[in-house]
Amino acid sequence: MKRLFLLLFFLSINHFVFSQSFNYYRFETPWSVSTSVGPTQYFGELYSLWKYDEGVQPDWNINFAVRRTLGNYIRARIEGTYYQISGQDPPADPRSNRNPRNLSFRARNWEMTAIGEFHLKPVKRYNIDRDFFNIYGFAGVGFTTNDPQANLRGEWLALRPLQLENNPYSKYAIVFPTGIGVKYKANIWMDLILELNYRWTLTDYLDDISAFDVSEFYMDLIQDYGVNGNGPNPQRLQLAIRNPNFLKENGEPDVERIMNNGGRIRRGSGLDERFDGYLSINIGVEIYLCRDIWYNRSKKRNLGVRRYNF
Repeated sequence: MKRLFLLLFFLSINHFVFSQSFNYYRFETPWSVSTSVGPTQYFGELYSLWKYDEGVQPDWNINFAVRRTLGNYIRARIEGTYYQISGQDPPADPRSNRNPRNLSFRARNWEMTAIGEFHLKPVKRYNIDRDFFNIYGFAGVGFTTNDPQANLRGEWLALRPLQLENNPYSKYAIVFPTGIGVKYKANIWMDLILELNYRWTLTDYLDDISAFDVSEFYMDLIQDYGVNGNGPNPQRLQLAIRNPNFLKENGEPDVERIMNNGGRIRRGSGLDERFDGYLSINIGVEIYLCRDIWYNRSKKRNLGVRRYNF
């Protein structure tokens, strides 16, 4: 009876210790933070993946987000992204007839968005009970800065203030992020994230190009250029028309040839309602915030309590 009693006693103690160590992880963490990085692909007047064979021309982005659980399957997040997009004519598909334009741009922008996530599996549960894999879709709204630049003789110049098409546009643009993602539970406090995010916008000027040709404003460009580039703003013509057929041997615009052509020099697609956009594919980590996470970890380590990473 003594042996049986001692056996039951030790089994009870072991069960109690195991239960206590397990219960250390039975907490909800509605708040989390995440960071991720990945490539960014621009879509617009200087790049078309769907219509032509132009390969992939990725840039980059870095993202930081704060998330909050709102319901069994819903989480909300506020995020900021710093990203670069670019496009250029030289690698264009010959069928697009874009190469003669010889146009290019680069932009480094900030983006702020509010997004709702809709998960396939429940998210309002104890951290230790989270599913190892969870797929989700998301949509939201936000804004991005819009500061395209072009390189002229080794110097990057801001295009928006120059108004190359005589059409001023805002420094900010509305964006609508949509996409899908998947999370993998690495441990109690951390998930690994893989996410695809396409931003629809309400601007055709992420690349500073919209008009089909320069026929409506080429005389203004020539006036600003002046005689042999001595006008008040010669950079407008230098950046708007870069087609080698309309340049002199020294690389300066050939004003006489441009005037004789009547400004029928192509710039954009000519589609009035074609807005620019960009896509990102990010990989990162999400950390779930618990007010006593560090206290619990140090306490369990000191007590020799078993730790679980699932």
